[in-house]
Amino acid sequence: MQVQNVLITGAGRRIGRELALAAAQAGANVALHYYTSAEGAEQTAQEIRSLGREATTLCADLTQTRELSNLIKQAERELGPLTALVNNAAIFEPLDWESTTLSEWERHLRLNLTAPFLLSQAFARRLTPGASGRIINILDWRALRPGADYLPYTISKAALAALTRSLAQALAPHITVNGLALGAILPPAEPNANKNPSVLANLPIPRWASMDEVTAAFVFLLCGPTYITGEILHVDGGRHLV
Repeated sequence: MQVQNVLITGAGRRIGRELALAAAQAGANVALHYYTSAEGAEQTAQEIRSLGREATTLCADLTQTRELSNLIKQAERELGPLTALVNNAAIFEPLDWESTTLSEWERHLRLNLTAPFLLSQAFARRLTPGASGRIINILDWRALRPGADYLPYTISKAALAALTRSLAQALAPHITVNGLALGAILPPAEPNANKNPSVLANLPIPRWASMDEVTAAFVFLLCGPTYITGEILHVDGGRHLV
């Protein structure tokens, strides 16, 4: 199989870092996008190189559309033609309808929805003629079961789920577009964030996921059958069902 050259946004920390390492372990070269996590991105790149794969780090503010147009080109200059794009970077803030300002609303939409669209557009336009590619959008169980909390985040992810299915049709047959919808994967990183175990109480599978379960699902979408497109694979312990 052709070696994959993969661009992953938000790859300097947490889930993005784990996805980057999983891609490398599956045999891919990885371009790691980051904005503020320079140290984490470079450490991850060094780990990928120790696996015998190529890695490069790219800094960009994905809320600024002028920076998006160059990100795909920068990744290709470092690695060669890209075969996969993983839209992972996101803003996740506990805002409801009353506390959400217009600025916060627009910031969530720019990063969580507009950036994946423009990056997918640029990726598709630069795909080598006759080649095949893959786009994986990292979603959330909330995208299919919106609630009143995390309002701008939830709406942006619901729109990204719709975009996933729309692009799966628009970019076929050469590019597959799928989503990976996550649930209770990592507790919040912020010191004062809510880590109440009751968030697991109503899950059909009432526990935190292991990162191995997340990366196994990710590698399946990255390297598995090319006859799968427009699919949203939930790794959430059944949370989207209740």
